[in-house]
Amino acid sequence: MTDPQVAIMMLGLFIFMVLLGFPIAFTLVAMGLGFGYYAYFDPFRMEHLFDNRIFDLFVQNTFAVMSNDVLVAVPLFLFMGYIVERANIVNRLFFSIQLAARNLPGSMAVAALLTCAVFATATGIVGAVVTLMGMLAFPAMLKAGYEPKFASGVICAGGCLGILIPPSIMLIVYAAIAEMSPLRLYAGAMFPGLILTGFYILYVVGRAFFDPSLAPKPREEDVPTFQKIVLQLLTSFVPLAALILSVLGAILFGLATPAEAAGVGAFGGLLLAAIYRSLTWERLKEAVFLCARTSAMVCWLFVGSWTFASVFSYLGGHDTIRDWVLSMDIGTVGFLIMAQVIIFLLGWPLEWSEIIIIFVPIFLPMLEPFGVDPLFFGMLVALNLQTSFLTPPMAMAAYYLKGVAPSHIQLIDIFRGIMPYLAIVIFTMVLMYNFPGIALWLPEYFFGKG
Repeated sequence: MTDPQVAIMMLGLFIFMVLLGFPIAFTLVAMGLGFGYYAYFDPFRMEHLFDNRIFDLFVQNTFAVMSNDVLVAVPLFLFMGYIVERANIVNRLFFSIQLAARNLPGSMAVAALLTCAVFATATGIVGAVVTLMGMLAFPAMLKAGYEPKFASGVICAGGCLGILIPPSIMLIVYAAIAEMSPLRLYAGAMFPGLILTGFYILYVVGRAFFDPSLAPKPREEDVPTFQKIVLQLLTSFVPLAALILSVLGAILFGLATPAEAAGVGAFGGLLLAAIYRSLTWERLKEAVFLCARTSAMVCWLFVGSWTFASVFSYLGGHDTIRDWVLSMDIGTVGFLIMAQVIIFLLGWPLEWSEIIIIFVPIFLPMLEPFGVDPLFFGMLVALNLQTSFLTPPMAMAAYYLKGVAPSHIQLIDIFRGIMPYLAIVIFTMVLMYNFPGIALWLPEYFFGKG
């Protein structure tokens, strides 16, 4: 068996092991070390069992991950999101936006989408956003008489927005993988994220307007006074929005690196929690624990994937796949469609982190031959990952919501509620492909052509 054949077998075996349910990070490490031992095996220079270059490579990759300046922002942004969640600031945010949007059709659904968008920017973890909003907004919508399919689609679609909207953890990870500036990626994702959120809101308002039974208006006796609405917005929405906008502004205008801005965001989250008198020792411990656990997962994924990718490339796997794709003569459009279809399918069994860290590096060397801007490709991937979480039968956002939804809510109803948003995401991808300036104009305006 030739080395390229071993590399393809290595990739296929990894996918098979993941489908069996093995932990992805440690599967990557084990397969990287195992196949790497074979790849670097040299009986003529081997003095003992562990005298193999794969172990040196593994140590070097671990050190590289721990000393990567870009990845420093990951735990800080995660801590900001978790402290905002644990301190019940999201609850305040949801109800204050709901009050402000009370005159719109489907006001509670609009509030849920906007809350998802704001909160998701802080965490970027789809499961956390969908689960929290499923416990907070979903019961409130059902109690208000919202149709279950309609309400479930709102929660699932809104929870996925954090993959795309800055300051997204996914964009930081992509920047490290593609060796790009996260500043350009943040600028590139701004308009696509706002456009997708806007399309979601237009759909919700339109459906509720033409079919009020889906989302009944609040009763007059439930509507608070104007003074109470203004007070709620000033005390809940404005401080959190100001914190997020200041973090994004500092990054986009070059006033701070992503890591520095994330540090300010984490401190601001602590300050908000203290001002609201909702920062307890138990909540702080929970936020630190969740942040450490998720950060460790990301770091081990990087260590494992870089080791796996190094061995895969050394065996000729990347060259084999690249030559095979180039030999098909499919052109730029065909390549983009093929890449997005593969990423779409991978989203069924895998989280976005595994897709970005493991499989996107396979496509990156092909971008130059096909004339594709890495930033534009990253925006397509970020949009595509929304569909991965929303597509039955493995729509993970639906399963996250089902885990916290009342028992009478059926999974098939959640699937049905998701489908319109899936169509909106695909439409947004087509729109951005035909008008690349949606993703490229703002980075070029702030930082010039890359």
